[in-house]
Amino acid sequence: MRLPGPLYAGILRQRYKRFLADVELTDGRLVTAHCADPGRLPGLAVPGARVWLSRRDDPKRKLAWTLEMIAQGEALVAVNSQNPNRIAREGLEAGRFGWAAGWTELRREPRIEGGTRLDFRLTYDGDRPPLFLEVKGVTWKRDGLALFPDAPTMRGRRHLGVLERLAREGFGAAMLFIAQRRDVEAFRPAADVDPAYAEALLRARSAGVWVGAWRCGINQSEIYLDKKIPVV
Repeated sequence: MRLPGPLYAGILRQRYKRFLADVELTDGRLVTAHCADPGRLPGLAVPGARVWLSRRDDPKRKLAWTLEMIAQGEALVAVNSQNPNRIAREGLEAGRFGWAAGWTELRREPRIEGGTRLDFRLTYDGDRPPLFLEVKGVTWKRDGLALFPDAPTMRGRRHLGVLERLAREGFGAAMLFIAQRRDVEAFRPAADVDPAYAEALLRARSAGVWVGAWRCGINQSEIYLDKKIPVV
């Protein structure tokens, strides 16, 4: 996936109200950027971090600037929460996911009974039932592992409950974690942050929901699927 360019380098001065970040650009300007990731971004959204922003001049937008990447040591971490779905779609269209092979129609954000929306519905020819897919972006790293969530998530637990029900009803169901960084070797649910989410993920897997994780390669022009990593 191509990142919006050009990107503007700067230093993070503060992140506040979850979705706002004040950044000092290299030319000395202080700008306020939209931070699309609602999580805590531990170890990332810290004052003094090197960051990169995109700019879009659209009169419908409240903020022209968007926080795209944060450096953590030598690693670049993408923090735009819109990326994972785009990356997953590219992977589906390129046939990178064997568990989804053979689909004939891809629909975004299908509405499930009860008003819940998942990220994708894949339709197949013949008697194979549709497959429903939810995608979560991961930015947090600890002890070499990609971890999710970095804050308690009732919405995430609800998505897992819907996937579990769909799997028990005979539909295909999958949960895909996409780590927007390359310096991780495996994925694990953060049970110490949200034990209910970890339990819900275990129940979903036991019910037949496919659970997988990939890490991404990233540079200042693109982010792409690099390698499947184990779920531990």
